Amino acid sequence: MSFNKTFCSSPWFHMRINNSGTYEYCRWKKNSNSTRVDLKHNIQAVSPLEYFQQEMSPIRTQLLDNKSVSSCDPCYKMEEHGKISGRQRQLLKIGVMMQYFDKSLLSSPYFDDFKYSHQHQGQTTRTPADWQIDLGNYCNGACVFCNAESSSRLATEFKKIGLISNMPPPNWCDDPILLDKFIKDLNASPNLKYLHFIGGETVITPAFRTILQALVDSGQSKQITIGFTTNLSVWSIDIINLLKQFNLVNLGLSIETLTSINDYVRYPSNLKQTKMYLDQWVSLAKEQNWLTQLRITPTCLTIHKIDTIYEYAWNNNLSVESCNFLYHPEFMKISVLPVEQRVQVIKKLQQWIDAHPVNDLDTIVNTRDPSVVHQQIVQDAQSYIDYLKNSHDESFRLPALIDYLHKLESNRNNKILDYIPEYEQLFKSHGY
Repeated sequence: MSFNKTFCSSPWFHMRINNSGTYEYCRWKKNSNSTRVDLKHNIQAVSPLEYFQQEMSPIRTQLLDNKSVSSCDPCYKMEEHGKISGRQRQLLKIGVMMQYFDKSLLSSPYFDDFKYSHQHQGQTTRTPADWQIDLGNYCNGACVFCNAESSSRLATEFKKIGLISNMPPPNWCDDPILLDKFIKDLNASPNLKYLHFIGGETVITPAFRTILQALVDSGQSKQITIGFTTNLSVWSIDIINLLKQFNLVNLGLSIETLTSINDYVRYPSNLKQTKMYLDQWVSLAKEQNWLTQLRITPTCLTIHKIDTIYEYAWNNNLSVESCNFLYHPEFMKISVLPVEQRVQVIKKLQQWIDAHPVNDLDTIVNTRDPSVVHQQIVQDAQSYIDYLKNSHDESFRLPALIDYLHKLESNRNNKILDYIPEYEQLFKSHGY
């Protein structure tokens, strides 16, 4: 790989704390075990600044030496299929544009920092300005593509039907001492700019409210942008009033389709209620000038209905984005679909694109830019066409998918073919 294909600026200003309270160097890196307490790298034993300097220096050195990082594979995979990666977004934050990589890197305000790190074994004079804060698995939803570490409701169900033996350990932010310590570290950060929260369902997670209130009380909120995603099942005036006191809000609205299959994959949601909350959040965001995205997690169960999301986004000037191409659970990857189903989805997506013409533009990296929303939506749709055309056939995973759905349905008293009858022949031929 050439330098512009591997280099990422993220380790110079970003870090993450996962569900167990363990620090990680990136929100987009390939998932590690977020429930295993790694004491060497945990909030119980080390400060964020210590981790940022001591443990992230080797990553910076590797990137400066033009070496690909194995944990960065999700970003490399997204770029391979024309989807905007976290790496590209982080580069844009420091003024580096992919089409003018060399020149814009030299003119970046971070260029001297890169030189400093190259001369000092990866050390940096910077401090974390951009965080992903994992608040644990406190959640009222049980999405079929999710996991016990991200949903308390799903954890309880998995234990009941035998998919896990033990419940996930407590979330780090349930410990008031650790939460208070983290808040003090945030309030002591001189250049804090962006906090992105994930759950669970953030809006109902007590620690989300506690952190927001503490930042408002300290006055930090005036300089901070808050990012979070809600599953469109709740509406909290208290949380909304806190959010209004921050510099800016990047609002993510999780939804898979505007058809009934959304109820199945985002169990136990109700499409009518989901649409109601969707419209309410969109209206609020427009009133407050918040940046809003529809956050999707396309799977083999929903990709054929994704055009309904693009249509809503197009009509409401909203961008559409997923964190990456789903790679876990493996039996729900889009690439599990065999050729016949892929051809149908590609045809449907292409028809949607053809019916929504846009001006040709360079690749849109700033997917939140309101001036190019329509182009961004088409770009996202095109990335799934590319993925469906070029990803390896993994239809051998269909029996595992059917087995998993059977186990869930035995507890939920529903049936996938009631939602997507067009897959009847495919699923029944693999054991449904």
